[in-house]
Amino acid sequence: MIQPLAYIHPEAKIAQNVVIEPFAIIHKDVEIADGTWIGSHAVINEGARIGRNCKIYPGAVISAIPQDLKFNNEYTKTIIGDNTTIREYATISRGTEEHWKTEIGHDCMVMAYAHVAHDCRIGNNCLIINNVQMAGHVQMGDWAIIGGSSSVHQWVKIGAHAMVSGGSLVRKDVPPFTKAAREPLAYTGINSIGLRRRGYDNSQINQIQEIYRFIYMRGLNNADALTQIELELPPSDERDEIVNFIRSSERGIMKGPSASGSTNE
Repeated sequence: MIQPLAYIHPEAKIAQNVVIEPFAIIHKDVEIADGTWIGSHAVINEGARIGRNCKIYPGAVISAIPQDLKFNNEYTKTIIGDNTTIREYATISRGTEEHWKTEIGHDCMVMAYAHVAHDCRIGNNCLIINNVQMAGHVQMGDWAIIGGSSSVHQWVKIGAHAMVSGGSLVRKDVPPFTKAAREPLAYTGINSIGLRRRGYDNSQINQIQEIYRFIYMRGLNNADALTQIELELPPSDERDEIVNFIRSSERGIMKGPSASGSTNE
């Protein structure tokens, strides 16, 4: 299952049923779990921990040294969860002493030529589309999607089930369950189609829409909007997730729709 033209460092830990194609390079201090496939010319660097049944396509570079001038060769890792796919020429840097690891969850896809920088934390079932450029310390919640050729500023947070349009410049946090588009990036409604696909019912979707009316449609600042939401709307997991996300935002959240724009809810 390991081709003779692949280079495998003797200290790498390769599980059963792993396929490593010719000219792939596996450095020391790498662990690859059962059922994973490593394509030709992929490079897996020190500190990589790759889960079960992953697919690493040709030319991908995993756990490269961070592109961070503060990096001082500290020992850090890159963690990739089970059933995750990394497509051609994607690059994923390992962590720095800020977080000590870069993490990508299970059942994710990082498409061709995307870059995930040091200390990023990507949830489960996320999609990072072709040519996305993600700076350090970015966080993505479960089921989030970033459209192709988008650029994400360092320290930005993208909430669970959010969907960012292709070609976006993401400078502010994107709250959970929303759609984000335009320049500058703005709220364009909630990701209702994605939520229905994932089993959210009409009452949950309607409450999420009502929450964002408080935040974006009533002319309230964020603090007042969150207070009114907690006073007027019943508790739920979705309500609490949105409120906690916005309260904890350090960069601030994306702006609301323009007066002439549609919310496309």
